[in-house]
Amino acid sequence: MKKYWLALIFLLMLLPLVHAQEVKVGVYVLNLGKFDIATGAFTADFYLDFQCEEECSPENFEFMNGRSTSVDKIIDEPTEKFYRVQANLNSQVDLRRFPFDKQEMVIIIEDKRNTIEDIKYVANEEESGIDPSVIFTGWRIDGWTAKTTEHVYDVYDETYSQYRFTINISKIFFNSFIKTFLPVMFIILILLFSFVLDPDKITTRLTMATSSLIAAVMFHISISNQIPPVGYLTIADQFMLLTYFIILATIFFNVTLLELSERKNSDRVEKIHRFAEFSVFLIVPLIYLIWFIIIFLV
Repeated sequence: MKKYWLALIFLLMLLPLVHAQEVKVGVYVLNLGKFDIATGAFTADFYLDFQCEEECSPENFEFMNGRSTSVDKIIDEPTEKFYRVQANLNSQVDLRRFPFDKQEMVIIIEDKRNTIEDIKYVANEEESGIDPSVIFTGWRIDGWTAKTTEHVYDVYDETYSQYRFTINISKIFFNSFIKTFLPVMFIILILLFSFVLDPDKITTRLTMATSSLIAAVMFHISISNQIPPVGYLTIADQFMLLTYFIILATIFFNVTLLELSERKNSDRVEKIHRFAEFSVFLIVPLIYLIWFIIIFLV
């Protein structure tokens, strides 16, 4: 009986010495496929490296945000497992700053069986990175980060070590500006030139304003079709709402002049026309400039 208790005490003393095996994880990206802004889906081709200080078996890994299409083992040593992986993955998409949005393409890895008490991942930044030959059409690659976290499954009362390799990408500013904002600016420019017409051309001015409104609405629909339905306003939406306000204000202004003209109040019409004829070329760009400053400082 005494031997039994001694053995039990000895085992209890050894328990604190038992610790999770550390596995260094490295990801080196070789190629990236098209990023679907509607779903956050993308393809990735990369090297995946597991290194241990002693013999380990980290083969039972899985991708938590997708599935691998092929896994080729290149190195199979007791302390290192090296793979080339091709996978279809998904990341969350945030379009609040569309068309100047920044996105994250994430590779998330967990062990299928071993909890954090058995295997603990450690980010191996020295063996990680993105190949310089990687070109991601339509996006700029801003860099990458690698970290490990703990993923708790409350329903199973288990915790797993999780490795996250994040690729930061952003839209090319000049291209996004040209495609999204420049056409609307030409619509507004045509609208502003309508103020140069004399008050007796008020019907022509109204025609130009209503045509600008229709063109803006159609262009807004075209922009909205590029992204999925979301429950918030993007930068592009806010820009178009401001454009609608300016066009509607122009229509209201011209209707007011038309009403004054029909009441034979030509002197007042002339004064208002002379004030607005050139001041709109200062006021409207200033409104857009203030909006852009507010948007990009927030």
